Amino acid sequence: MNEIDPVNLTAELIKCPSVTPKEAGAITLIEDLLNKNGFICSRISRGGVENLFARWGSGRAERSFGYNGHTDVVPVGNAESWSVDPFGAEVKDGYLFGRGATDMKSSVAAFVASAIDFVSKNPPNGSIVITITGDEEGEAKNGTAAILDWMQKNNEKISHCLVGEPTCPDYLGEMVKIGRRGSITARFCVKGLQGHTAYPQLAINPLNALVQLMHSISEESLDIGSEHFDASTLVITSIDTGNSATNVIPEMAKAVINIRFNDNHTSESIKKWLERTSKDFAEKTGTEITVDTHTSGESFLTPPGQLSDIICNSIQQELGVKPSLSTTGGTSDARFIKNICPVVEFGLVGKTMHAIDERVEISQIRNLKKVYTRILENYFAEI
Repeated sequence: MNEIDPVNLTAELIKCPSVTPKEAGAITLIEDLLNKNGFICSRISRGGVENLFARWGSGRAERSFGYNGHTDVVPVGNAESWSVDPFGAEVKDGYLFGRGATDMKSSVAAFVASAIDFVSKNPPNGSIVITITGDEEGEAKNGTAAILDWMQKNNEKISHCLVGEPTCPDYLGEMVKIGRRGSITARFCVKGLQGHTAYPQLAINPLNALVQLMHSISEESLDIGSEHFDASTLVITSIDTGNSATNVIPEMAKAVINIRFNDNHTSESIKKWLERTSKDFAEKTGTEITVDTHTSGESFLTPPGQLSDIICNSIQQELGVKPSLSTTGGTSDARFIKNICPVVEFGLVGKTMHAIDERVEISQIRNLKKVYTRILENYFAEI
């Protein structure tokens, strides 16, 4: 059997314009390839999103190594700003260009290629599971979450999992993610009393209260970090009144913040702090303040141990690089998978993800497949 070329497979995936939540043939391409090579595939559709669960081996195997990735991509932005067709998979100067090249069709291709080649040459004593979603870049309500719901209903399990998100800042093998900070967005609405700017004593300006509130919470030191996490951060992303008049004190003012929090907090503890602080400022300023929160994910950590050791050792063996263990960055679908098994993340250099002229070094794709293959070899030899 000829080995599967992950570069060609990446190019075929890029040619599928799978902007969230469109499948655009990307998952079908992977499904057909896995079906032809001994994987049992199940299509999971929910809320207009297509997802894939594929297993080689028995679902009752004691050891099952899982891989999670996504084929959906963010919009291209202004296509005229690209130097190439965003979905043309053009090769220039040793790079493969296209939306999703870095985030994360190369990783999907590399793992699918390594898994197929691995089971054909060295059938493991255990099983390999591949889960691919079409809803990672969107709301993520009908993607990996839907796959996990389906797994529970069908008594499917994974022992350990690798998420193929781009994790390396500058060079391949530099960083492995063993956790992520949580993310909570809070929307504030301050209601005052509308009036004339010439008679401010007759009004209650919600902007004054909102500015004071935003200043207070943004100056708060949430923490100084923890053993595996950097300090939590709070960013004001919007302040708005919708007031087009210069001589009117508005009745309403709104603001939005985003907090990335470490394991010193939970979303509930942060929510209570924001509500308590808002109540205090409402009483001080004579306004009404409401705060609505949405949590994208809690902070989580897979403690350094057997799984991270296998992945780091595999990287060293193939690339000669000793990776660092990190929890930096935004959220990923690992926040769902951590509920069913230990999970870590490792993938490409992420410098051009979501950017104009997104691209990946072709040599990186081939090297990533080598690392993923070595991970499978070491996993089934050691666990």
